[in-house]
Amino acid sequence: MKNYSICMIGFGNVGRAFAKLINRKAKQLSDEFNTSFSVVAIATGSHGRAINYSGINLKKALEISAENGSLDELSTIPIPESIQDFIALSKADFLIENSPVNYETGEPAITHIKAALANKMHAVSANKGPIVHAYEELIALALASEKQFLFESAVMDGAPIFSVFREALPAADIKGFEGILNSCTNLLIEKMEKGSTFEEAIAHAQLIGIAETDPSGDIDGWDASIKVAALATVLMGIPLKPQDVDRKGIRDLTPHLIQKAIQDGKRWKLVCTAEKSGGKITAKVAPQLVPSSSPLFSVNGTSSLVIFKTDVLPGLGILESDPSPETTAYGLLADILNVLK
Repeated sequence: MKNYSICMIGFGNVGRAFAKLINRKAKQLSDEFNTSFSVVAIATGSHGRAINYSGINLKKALEISAENGSLDELSTIPIPESIQDFIALSKADFLIENSPVNYETGEPAITHIKAALANKMHAVSANKGPIVHAYEELIALALASEKQFLFESAVMDGAPIFSVFREALPAADIKGFEGILNSCTNLLIEKMEKGSTFEEAIAHAQLIGIAETDPSGDIDGWDASIKVAALATVLMGIPLKPQDVDRKGIRDLTPHLIQKAIQDGKRWKLVCTAEKSGGKITAKVAPQLVPSSSPLFSVNGTSSLVIFKTDVLPGLGILESDPSPETTAYGLLADILNVLK
């Protein structure tokens, strides 16, 4: 049985879910893939770093993380200050890059992935930033290193958006798409439909871990815009930055407007659209009134839906219901297994 080593940058909700997932799936991975995984390096922003070439005790790492302790105690060698040096020193087969997204530059995730590829590691990421700010460069570096850079979890958690077109739909030309790609705003609007104020809806989303302490990235449409840019860049072949997306968030949606829509048999949704014409892409994120006849009408809670229009399939929809850190973690594992395949 072949064992593969993993270096993890970031050990938040998704990182911890990934650690639990590979432990839970260990027997299946052994039986079906003749494969096992060991996490040999973990770096966090504020809870320490550790390298152990024999494999970090993930149960202990999870306990330390839950107690807000430091992972430093799990390291068997001195840890360099530079993350690039840390990645190189890990000598891992795979890098999992899961640092917080930077909408404007994609850093430091881009630098982390470059370091992995330069050190002959495959790179797998749930981070949208590197896709929209350095996709072509990173793919070229991966090819030159004879390694792969995959990112299935970046847009709809574990739902197979990129791999569907990469593997199952060859030569399909995407003309455009529309959808609901931000779970947080969809939940906020639904809470206000049920009578919550805007502030109460945000507090609920923060309580269940859907919204950050500063939820502006979701509320102001940045998260949705960077997801639109990622889909356009990879699947439509035209580089697009989130700053290029015509963006409007949901701050102006009042409970009165939302209740009025319900009375009229409609719902407000933060809708993402992109259309390709003449070698250019027109992209938009904005609140829209959606009639009951629209597939977007019934997308509830934290669910997401994207509907693609292609030259061979006029309407192909992918729905993800109630995602969680566990579904994102599965997307990371699926990428790793697809690299090995």
